[in-house]
Amino acid sequence: MSSRGFGWAQVARLGLVQACLGSVIVLITSTLNRVMVVELALPALLPGVLVALHYMVQMARPRMGHGTDVGRRCTPWIIGGMAVLSSGGALAALATVWMGTNVLGGTVLAVLAFSLIGLGVSACGTSLLVLLAKRVDAPRRAGAAALVWLMMIMGFVITASVAGKLLDPYSPERLLAVTCGVALLAFLITPLALWGLERQGAAEAATEETRLPAHAFRIALREVWEDNTARRFAIFVFVSMLAYSAQDLILEPFAGTVLGYTPGESTSLSGLQHSGVLVGMLLATLAGREWRGRRFGSLRLWTAWGCAASALAMAGLVMAGIVGTAWPFKPTVWLLGVANGAFSIAAIGSMMQLAGQGKRASEGVRMGLWGAAQAIAFGLGGLIGTGASDLARWFIANPGVAYSSVFALEALAFVVAGLLAWRIDTSTGGGVVAPASTARGNDPGLQPTRAGPASEAAPLASAQPGAST
Repeated sequence: MSSRGFGWAQVARLGLVQACLGSVIVLITSTLNRVMVVELALPALLPGVLVALHYMVQMARPRMGHGTDVGRRCTPWIIGGMAVLSSGGALAALATVWMGTNVLGGTVLAVLAFSLIGLGVSACGTSLLVLLAKRVDAPRRAGAAALVWLMMIMGFVITASVAGKLLDPYSPERLLAVTCGVALLAFLITPLALWGLERQGAAEAATEETRLPAHAFRIALREVWEDNTARRFAIFVFVSMLAYSAQDLILEPFAGTVLGYTPGESTSLSGLQHSGVLVGMLLATLAGREWRGRRFGSLRLWTAWGCAASALAMAGLVMAGIVGTAWPFKPTVWLLGVANGAFSIAAIGSMMQLAGQGKRASEGVRMGLWGAAQAIAFGLGGLIGTGASDLARWFIANPGVAYSSVFALEALAFVVAGLLAWRIDTSTGGGVVAPASTARGNDPGLQPTRAGPASEAAPLASAQPGAST
């Protein structure tokens, strides 16, 4: 291991920052969403558009990544991004409270707040992953990515649990106090977690890496986009995350409308699915470790077959809509989570490997491009999923069949994503893989071989309530 490589303690410190990022996001995408729709009786489209806005703003991720490439420093971008994110979170809570007395004024403020949230996530999340990619040695990159994402999910769970208790009984004042408190805590923890971290091994890094000239961002982005592997991987991220996120907003309504689940029962499905995600992540991570000289599958294999398994699980949801309560619905949801977790953590490992490949040190632009693809997919996924379900129910009288038609389209998208993943050679950066007879020897185990990062992927794994971290 190189002396500048981060150990597990340093990776855990980055995971703590990711958990802080997730703690702010979960309150914004879940709690504020519920307050607008339930307590304030506003149209559900309003929070949906605001959440989509924060994803669309994340198209700035490549530009943020370019900033880390030029400056060769990630810490200022991470801390600055967390400051903007925390400010946006506090303003979003203030805007939600204001909507109780002035809907127009509160909505205008919310647009500003969610725009800041998108910018903060772009700067903080992208730069954190670039730092993870540059400073974690190849043998432990997949495990490091898994640890960071597990800590992010823990941040979701802990924040949602504690904030839920503090918000009961609900009042606008409590909402504002709890959200601002979480945002302030996240901002204070971030610089403490990063203190001195990037300086470790900095002198060696400076002698090993060529400083990137401050050339135009458009040139840097064009160079990355002209790379076949980077472009193909961006398309894969978009398709897979579109399939992943499209079911996010319609699974619970499906359970209530078609299967007769109560609000409490349908809400528990999220926890069930996320438990499966954790299992899938752990399986893919452990399989990539060397056991008696063997690894059980490659990055490409786990990504492609994880997508295929996700398609099969979606086919199970199709059957649930047709068969009804006789179908084992909860096991299907759990298996969907396992498949999603396996493909996402393998894709994160691939992303970490591929980010360092290319003509120049352009990890930031590459990470930004893939993060932007994920964010756009998440923003469109929620709108497409809900819109398609409404359209299907308009034309199809049977609600179960209507939902099943949407799940079938998502299954098809996972199949396409799996085929795209199978054609990406994560071992060389050369684009399309060679035929099996010649490429088999080049496919590494579930661990990257060179410096490079992951997505937020939840991120890429975004395995999480819409967090593109």
